[in-house]
Amino acid sequence: MVALIALLPFAGALLLALLPNERRRLSAWLAGVFPLTGLALALMGAPSIFAGEVLRWSVDWVPALGLSFGFRMDGLAWLFALLILGIGALVVLYAAYYLHHEDPPARFFQFLLLFMGAMLGVVLADNLVLLVVFWEATSLSSFLLIGYWKDRKDAREGARMALAITGAGGLALLGGVLLIGHIVGSVQLDAVLAAGATIRAHPLYVPALVLVLLGAFTKSAQFPFHFWLPHAMAAPTPVSAYLHSATMVKAGVFLLARLYPALGSSEPWFWIVSLVGLATLLVGAYTAIFQHDLKGLLAYSTISHLGLITLLFG
Repeated sequence: MVALIALLPFAGALLLALLPNERRRLSAWLAGVFPLTGLALALMGAPSIFAGEVLRWSVDWVPALGLSFGFRMDGLAWLFALLILGIGALVVLYAAYYLHHEDPPARFFQFLLLFMGAMLGVVLADNLVLLVVFWEATSLSSFLLIGYWKDRKDAREGARMALAITGAGGLALLGGVLLIGHIVGSVQLDAVLAAGATIRAHPLYVPALVLVLLGAFTKSAQFPFHFWLPHAMAAPTPVSAYLHSATMVKAGVFLLARLYPALGSSEPWFWIVSLVGLATLLVGAYTAIFQHDLKGLLAYSTISHLGLITLLFG
């Protein structure tokens, strides 16, 4: 069931790639069926999650390095999966009526499902290397979505800026993950979460922490990396609603929550995360006051609220 939830959007994206763009209604129906099916499967797993179980599925990926291609769903992953699938289904419904008749719908919904699958991969990955792979996949698919109106200069610039900032953050995250794997001796999530004391006592803890936080801060538009989010609002409104308010910018927040048992409860964590969250909260709120367009206001108020959540984690 966990594998089905994670891989359904990719199957939907593949199906939509074979569909002609003239089939507007069929494209919307197909795009809506996959998140709704995933949502139903996730809700079916609720009794097990509430009982404290961790649902798992995995196959060997790179056995020589001890890496598996697998997914695990605990309470945190289940909550974020519901967020991604539930809001994703609503955004598909809205986009079906939003898109202009000249906009190719199959391509739009294909990119949307690719992003949905990448986000599910981030929250359900059972090891940190796989998480980074899906993390970068969210940056690539968001680039395609933000630049969907490719004839608009602001959309192209916003897409490039988002890819540059979040992609660079993903490379920093990869460096942090490799350091954590070196400290723990494994990148499996269960082993990493159980080795918090070992990680915090290691000389490489602070470099690993800073690299991981760079990944989280760039993705969640934290100060001073917040400037890409307002530019990305040149995307179609369903993209802004899904990526820049509901899911993509929450990936950094998810990472803070996921790795808190391993990296949190230390002086460096407290100072870095708290101060960055506080700065983002204040800068976003102050800047939002002077916005004259609705999307600008939404962008900076979103940045401010993400700063609040980061501050609370700090």
